[in-house]
Amino acid sequence: MGTLEKPQLLFYQKTGELFYAIAAADKVVRKEEYNALKKLVLEEWKDLDAYEDPFHTDAAHQIEVVFEWFDYEQLEAKECFDSFADYKTENAKLFTKERKELIWKTANAIANSFAGKNKIEVIMLAKLKILLKD
Repeated sequence: MGTLEKPQLLFYQKTGELFYAIAAADKVVRKEEYNALKKLVLEEWKDLDAYEDPFHTDAAHQIEVVFEWFDYEQLEAKECFDSFADYKTENAKLFTKERKELIWKTANAIANSFAGKNKIEVIMLAKLKILLKD
């Protein structure tokens, strides 16, 4: 794997971690949240760039893989969000305007997918909005 592909793959994995954090903010990841994520990965993330994982699958699918794995492992939402925030700060150059807009759109879609946004999701989305302004 070339030096360019690995950071791109990690970008998608960390983005999956963020989306898991949004979905798990209220301690329960619902089917509607996962479906909202899958729909946006298929309709928008897949066409964002041409990066592939080592299995020659669109790297955007790493978002779903990480989301599912973290849900299976029942990881702590706040820790996942903080991990994404650290990654974003350390790798700001990977966060183009287009990527930041799609991250925001996807995070909102996940939060809205089940009975609207709850208080914990609203707080996490507010933190994300600040993080994406940098």
